[in-house]
Amino acid sequence: MLLIPFICAIIGGILVLLISPWWIRFIKKIELVVPDMNKENKPLVPISGGLIVMSGAILTIFLFIFLRTFVSKTGSITIDERSLTYLFAVTTLMLISTFIGFIDDLLIERKIGASKGLKQWQKPILTLAAAVPLMAIAAGNYLIWTPLFKINFGILYSLLIVPIAVVGASNMVNMLEGYNGLGSGMGLIYMGMLGLYAYINDKSIAALIALSIFIPLLIFYFYNKYPAKILPGDSLTYLLGASLAAIAILGDMEKAALIVSIPFFIEFFLKLRSKFKAHSFGHYEKGKIKSDYAKIYSIPHIFARTGKFTEKQIVYFMILMELIFSSLIWII
Repeated sequence: MLLIPFICAIIGGILVLLISPWWIRFIKKIELVVPDMNKENKPLVPISGGLIVMSGAILTIFLFIFLRTFVSKTGSITIDERSLTYLFAVTTLMLISTFIGFIDDLLIERKIGASKGLKQWQKPILTLAAAVPLMAIAAGNYLIWTPLFKINFGILYSLLIVPIAVVGASNMVNMLEGYNGLGSGMGLIYMGMLGLYAYINDKSIAALIALSIFIPLLIFYFYNKYPAKILPGDSLTYLLGASLAAIAILGDMEKAALIVSIPFFIEFFLKLRSKFKAHSFGHYEKGKIKSDYAKIYSIPHIFARTGKFTEKQIVYFMILMELIFSSLIWII
């Protein structure tokens, strides 16, 4: 079953490759741009790269469904009707989460690159809508195993655990951004690891979701890495977070998802110290990035407060950290 999904994902990646240059020109034309805060002259860079990645991901899933519908009689693709329902729910989740992020992108204050519309308390409420498709189909396994015992959440899993997972994941991924290639680079690591983990453990739907994100995100990364031609915006961070939650729920991989999310939990508590008022980025100083704060309110501040590292180096350190934590899913 691996070949067909992989071909679908490659086609989704080709779509991203084809539309990215056009999208960048279009976003510049409508002036949906923000200053790249870590650069010397703070050049204006287009945002909302999430719409590009979403297009590739949804095309991947729809192509798979199309082939399943018209080619399944040959036996090359085997998937039940329940799994198809899951896939349609996931595409709806992707659309909603990306659209909510895009709304926030539209409300960006162009001069400072920060939102002037959605408040911190409004974002969780809006991202709750992305959980509705999974709640409606009662996605997931009501039984959750712990090292000592199992918990049967019953209907509370759909009504409580699912929305908490989607809202929490969407907003935690959104907190850790601000550097060229950071969100997309870390996303490649945890999506790749979870996808491989799902495939090895025969969680085909979760593996397909991860693959549908991974290949388009890989293509997008080359436009987003330093020096970025386009920034992800909230449209991508919400998409990645919601998709991460969907993989955990549909693949019964809650533990693995929590492990790969450890850097985001650390980021949450660091941002909590500043009452969520601190930003992750710094400012350009003699070729290096210097933090705007004396204290550490974000993981990148660990490196930026010294003023000894470039933006690329900080991003590579962050991606390496994500790789280390994500690798723990194989031994824990």
